Amino acid sequence: VQKARGVREGRRGADRLSFADPCKTMPHVPYSTRPDWADVVPIPQADCENPVVAIQYSSEFTDTMNYLRAMMEKDERSARALQLTEHVIALNAANYTVWAYRRAIVDALGRKASDELEWTTALARDNPKNYQIWQHRRWCVERAEDGRAELAFLADFLTDEDLEDAKNYHAWAQRQWTLRTFALWHGEEAFIDQLLAQDVRNNSAWNQRFFVAENTTDMGLAARTAELEWALGHTKCAPNNASAWGFIRAMLGEHPLSAVPSLDAAVAEYSSRNSPVAGAVELRATCLALQGDKASKAEAAKLFLSLASSLDAIRAPYWRHCAESIG
Repeated sequence: VQKARGVREGRRGADRLSFADPCKTMPHVPYSTRPDWADVVPIPQADCENPVVAIQYSSEFTDTMNYLRAMMEKDERSARALQLTEHVIALNAANYTVWAYRRAIVDALGRKASDELEWTTALARDNPKNYQIWQHRRWCVERAEDGRAELAFLADFLTDEDLEDAKNYHAWAQRQWTLRTFALWHGEEAFIDQLLAQDVRNNSAWNQRFFVAENTTDMGLAARTAELEWALGHTKCAPNNASAWGFIRAMLGEHPLSAVPSLDAAVAEYSSRNSPVAGAVELRATCLALQGDKASKAEAAKLFLSLASSLDAIRAPYWRHCAESIG
């Protein structure tokens, strides 16, 4: 495991070096010594004379930011300004101000959206949790008016074994936005199946399946039944998969178990095992509590307490609360 981890870290390091070679692999050349920047007067950070806690910026960071402030002050939108923003982002990819400035420059220069997306690809892999990078990608895709390349990128990102980030919130949010904006639903269910084949407990993939159903079906009983039967197929290999039971509970909605005979039978079987499946017991208890009659509510309370006492004791206070909350 340690050897594999070392290989992954090495690959990530290579990615970091490749995305911005001038900033990462060579000594910084101060902008004040560069002939093509001689006309720019740097603007230092507006600190007070004796700051209580001065931030110890590196000389490279200070120099680069001083020139960024000068360029933004004059609102220059040129090739050198674009290169400067790349340098600043390499030093601090979370600087949302420089991202906004970069978009203004990209627009002014007429830079292709595909080129900008290609530039951010390595950035996204190196900073997978960075809001600004994902927002910038969305802006680029909007300009391109075509989400197919973005879906391909996201599929590669979410299945990249080196990144090990199949549940990345930003990537999934971007994928959902792309699917809905460009109506690219075809093939999404197959992609979800691919992810679940790799990890049947991938809650992000289960959530995506629900998202697709919500946006491509009328969510009537027939559509819900088809989704529930699909989900039940996945419980056979992992009966205690909380992600699957969460999906089933949400997909059933306000319908009673009896509305979907295959689910009703499966829940009865899972609940009556020598080692009952907690997800099935919870679903049965929830449905009984919603029926309203006294006998059903009593049975629901009994099931919730069984979860508290043995089946899911780690959440005993929650299950006791569920039992006590039944009116």
